[in-house]
Amino acid sequence: MTAQALAQLETDGDPRGLATYTVAEAARLLRIPAATLRSWIFGRRYPTSEGERFSVRLIEPPPDPYDRLSFLNLIEAHVLRSLRTRHGISMSDVREALEFAQQRYGIERLLIRKELKAAPGRLFFEEYANLVELPKGGQLALREVFDAHLERVSHNAHDQLPVRLFPWFPIDGQEGKKAVVVDARIAFGSPVTARRSIRTSVIADRYEAGEPVRELARDYGLENAEIEDAIRFERAA
Repeated sequence: MTAQALAQLETDGDPRGLATYTVAEAARLLRIPAATLRSWIFGRRYPTSEGERFSVRLIEPPPDPYDRLSFLNLIEAHVLRSLRTRHGISMSDVREALEFAQQRYGIERLLIRKELKAAPGRLFFEEYANLVELPKGGQLALREVFDAHLERVSHNAHDQLPVRLFPWFPIDGQEGKKAVVVDARIAFGSPVTARRSIRTSVIADRYEAGEPVRELARDYGLENAEIEDAIRFERAA
């Protein structure tokens, strides 16, 4: 898919490309500090011994007067989060590694492409690790986190672009659980239960209003554990 085709996706009504999430909403879903996410989207100024410089954005949002992000932008931020999890991310190093891999393979917006799980993604990761001079042990640990993030994204077989994101589950020891999903085609991209696609915010609101877990489970055709997962996700977010 070319850059032109990707740009068209953001204007032809495909829900994955629509401006949907505020920065605060996206940061909440992805468990990223809002200030960090904002710098990835709008860039940031930083001081140097030679004066102030500007670091260019890593994520290109769709045209929108309110600076909202698309579902595809969520995926890009989700992948970038993997580099921040074990290593303080350097925007300039990420950009350099991305440009190197994209030019080598002729791929636009590698962070949202299925090829990120194959050779282009390996090249990007290795280039980034070299730029930040990570030792072998650090590379292995970061690679495990990077791969774990990629496994939480499902791609469309037709255009090879993401269709579903399973946000990190915010419970100690259960980070790998896929209890909640974000799908641009369902509930306007709001987080829903992985089964039966019930908005987690609706479940949490009813629970906070005093309705027992067992009654909510019966109403929605879910297990008690699924209701509890939705409540935990909303509370942590």
